[in-house]
Amino acid sequence: ERWRQLFKGPVLVQRYQAGGSLTKPELEIVDEIVEDWRQRLSDISWFMRCLNEPIARWANQEDNCTGRFFEGRFKSQALLDERAVLSCMAYVDLNPIRAGMADTPESSHFTSIQERLGMKPETLVKPQIEPDTETALSMAELMSFSGGEHHSHQPQHLPFDLIDYLELVDWSGRAIRDDKRGAIK
Repeated sequence: ERWRQLFKGPVLVQRYQAGGSLTKPELEIVDEIVEDWRQRLSDISWFMRCLNEPIARWANQEDNCTGRFFEGRFKSQALLDERAVLSCMAYVDLNPIRAGMADTPESSHFTSIQERLGMKPETLVKPQIEPDTETALSMAELMSFSGGEHHSHQPQHLPFDLIDYLELVDWSGRAIRDDKRGAIK
């Protein structure tokens, strides 16, 4: 039912939902289709496809053009080791600084680094656009640091010291790059 809110679906599935009688092989095909839909409902790539397609159609119609609107703006990358996770965390936490939207990690609204530093967004300068409370990420569920110890029985902790992560973000953010607008002063 959730998938059919987005897509019409094959005639066989439409018949099944309307209560029509189906043979055993037809029911097996419906089951396969529904299983595929269930997988897609939890797939970020399919979510982005479903989100981007109507926006792209609308924008292309408005601009009176055709073709891919978003080009390569969405990319999924597997983070295979702890080093990759740490690099990705720092990259995401530094995005507002690199984009020139914030001067320091403490003033980077709605980032995990701001939460980890114990800063409250309402005590700082308000951003121009704030997400509504229903779509804002819950900062209370951040994964904690384990203090640099590797615990196989504690996969819910990041195997680093918080101070080491803060230093990584600080040093990385101070690097001045020609291809980025901002850096930590």
